[in-house]
Amino acid sequence: MRYADPSANRDLLGNRTLLFIFICAFALVTLLQQILYSRSYIKRVKQSELFDRWKSLQICKWAMDTSEANLFKSTLSRCCNAPGFLFTTQKNTPIETNLRYEVESSGFYHINQEIFQMFPKEMPYYRSQFKKCAVVGNGGILKNSGCGKEINSADFVFRCNLPPISGQYTTDVGEKTDVVTVNPSIIIDRFHKLEKWRRPFFRVLQMYKNASVLLPAFYNVRNTLVSFRVKYLLDDFGSQQQVYFFHPQYLSSMSRYWLSLGVRAKRISTGLILVTAALELCEEVHLFGFWAFPMNPSGFHITHHYYDNVKPKPGFHAMPSEIFTFLHLHSRGILHVHTGTCNYG
Repeated sequence: MRYADPSANRDLLGNRTLLFIFICAFALVTLLQQILYSRSYIKRVKQSELFDRWKSLQICKWAMDTSEANLFKSTLSRCCNAPGFLFTTQKNTPIETNLRYEVESSGFYHINQEIFQMFPKEMPYYRSQFKKCAVVGNGGILKNSGCGKEINSADFVFRCNLPPISGQYTTDVGEKTDVVTVNPSIIIDRFHKLEKWRRPFFRVLQMYKNASVLLPAFYNVRNTLVSFRVKYLLDDFGSQQQVYFFHPQYLSSMSRYWLSLGVRAKRISTGLILVTAALELCEEVHLFGFWAFPMNPSGFHITHHYYDNVKPKPGFHAMPSEIFTFLHLHSRGILHVHTGTCNYG
């Protein structure tokens, strides 16, 4: 009499199960690869289409459309009002105000006499004060552009987050600076919150000569003290540079405005903030160094910044969306986006 092996069915079932799991896993991996490839392909197609459209726009010489620009600026005036609320001033923020932070809706900062004295009496700039403004981003598209002289020719120049402008960079990015922003994370990470070694930070600011320094002190609680320390430092060193703080109401209003136009991000970039302000403060706005892609419109690979290739943290800004917005405004004659080399003479 033959006896069946009681473990045979278990082994067979186990092998079939393993085979079934393997097939499912293989199918899942294949599906994921196809999804990722499709997304990558769509992204490449969209970028290629963008380049083609941008090249067609570049064939025609850019000209400002005054009626379109004025209409757009009137919209910004109603929603944001840079001449009244770009900076925190004694006029728009009286003493004893409980100033609401931009992103910490339940948080307030009480404006006492000491803090009140840090603010300018009123906004130092007014609507359409400057004829021609340059807003300079830090994109790698500026490298080897030769745009320095054209940037320097502007009546007013905005720069973002302490970029290098001396030595090898001057030919491409110029050196004239009227306002430069400082992200408090730079102060925290590179300059130890200015708790010591304050002179290296002071030397960096001196590269921008008499440029005003602009900080988001009331974005959140973390930013407040380090932003105030910049003001204390410049006072201690007897600097003539002015220190201003973004008004949180302006930043909130502006974020809602761009969100309504499809710019969806955890936080809009400093560049977009400055471009928005420039559109109200300047008659004509020119953008340099604004590009969010690894290739320029000619298809050549470029670094992320003109001075390094360090990528930003993913998911924080929506840079491609912002660039699309700028190009749309360019096509309407509202502002001028420069992406090629400059022949200033």
